[in-house]
Amino acid sequence: MSTRSGHPERRAGRPRVRAVALAVAAAVSIVALVSCGSGDGGSSTTSTERPTAPDTASFSGNTPSALESKAASAVASARASASAREASASAAASSFEASVSAEVERANKAAKGALKDVKGQGNALSDVAMTGKARASTDGLLAVVVSITNKTDHKASYAVQVDFLDSTGKAVETRYVGAENLAPGERAQPIAISRKPPKPVLTPKLAKAQRY
Repeated sequence: MSTRSGHPERRAGRPRVRAVALAVAAAVSIVALVSCGSGDGGSSTTSTERPTAPDTASFSGNTPSALESKAASAVASARASASAREASASAAASSFEASVSAEVERANKAAKGALKDVKGQGNALSDVAMTGKARASTDGLLAVVVSITNKTDHKASYAVQVDFLDSTGKAVETRYVGAENLAPGERAQPIAISRKPPKPVLTPKLAKAQRY
């Protein structure tokens, strides 16, 4: 009796054993698939994810329109800086010239008028010489002392034109100085002052000298 009663128990346990075996086999299969997908040979798995667009916010480059805008801004800034230097030099020249007497300034204006119709270098170039003046005494401006000596035996007035040349030899600025009613042998030393900025450096040239 005990032998027959034991058979149903063994039969009833077989389905459980089979279920456990199937569960273990399924777990092993899942582990194998996961390990294959996470390995270096990832090409064996198929991905259904769509590629995402690059994040353009992290780009360091500039668009053509942005570059053009920067270039235009740089040009405008350079022009404004040059204009400011011009204004500063002109103001400094005006301040320095303010120390010159009104009589000398009137003579300079008369010199410009006297040279208006003069052809060539004039008739008194040999009566005039120029020497540089220290920038420390002219607020950093380029200035030259124009020495005018009356080498005749009678009173005379003089008109002098000084050109300031750039590195190519082109006159970029012209100044006029003069002296009136110099006695024979008398000397006058007016100052010709450039209103241009210190840079680029200009070279003064005695362009005309007229005795009248």
